[in-house]
Amino acid sequence: MLPVAILAGGLATRLGNLAKDTPKSLIEVAGKPFIFHQLYLLRKSGVEKVVICAGHLGHKLQKAVGDGSDLGLEIRYSFDGPKPLGTGGAIRKALPHLPGLFLILYGDSYLEVDYREVAKAFLYSGKLALMTVYRNTGRWDKSNVVYENGVVRLYDKNAEGVEMHYIDYGLTCMTKEVIAGWPSEGFDLAEVLTNLSIRRELAGFEATDRFFEVGSSAGIEDLERHLASRG
Repeated sequence: MLPVAILAGGLATRLGNLAKDTPKSLIEVAGKPFIFHQLYLLRKSGVEKVVICAGHLGHKLQKAVGDGSDLGLEIRYSFDGPKPLGTGGAIRKALPHLPGLFLILYGDSYLEVDYREVAKAFLYSGKLALMTVYRNTGRWDKSNVVYENGVVRLYDKNAEGVEMHYIDYGLTCMTKEVIAGWPSEGFDLAEVLTNLSIRRELAGFEATDRFFEVGSSAGIEDLERHLASRG
């Protein structure tokens, strides 16, 4: 199973005081810090190695999670440093801890998807990267993906067109070379994915179960209800 890089360096501005002194990944959801829900789900899916890309209050995150041995995982950390690097810059800095192929998971996403099938689809695609997508049609957030026959024809998180029925689900597969070729200063992973979609180098995998997120108070409440319903 491919290793997973978790992007956990955001400032969580939408959560206000809730994340003032606490990394978003450590905000309590259903009785435990959110990142543990993510890590349990990854381990259940066969993931063995995780790299946490930390930024804002990252030392607290490392202290709480540790090396992953208690969870049956091998966890390493990559820190932004004195200034935020953006999602793309954070992955670029973490490359020494990652192999040639890897998965990227947003730090505020809870995704009940078959991670093995996503990785398999990437390996068979022949593309430089793969984005998981969900047929959203504007329901959960603004749709930003044109997806057809296993290929993301266009991804633009700032646009909304009549053909955009899908949304970025929050899980990406990528080759190391894609990120290594970008500048060392901070940049957004969305820039990379948009560029790949224009070049027809971005494969797609359609997830059928909705995504959950903890980037907002409403999102946290929604996930707590979902977890409670599953026992």
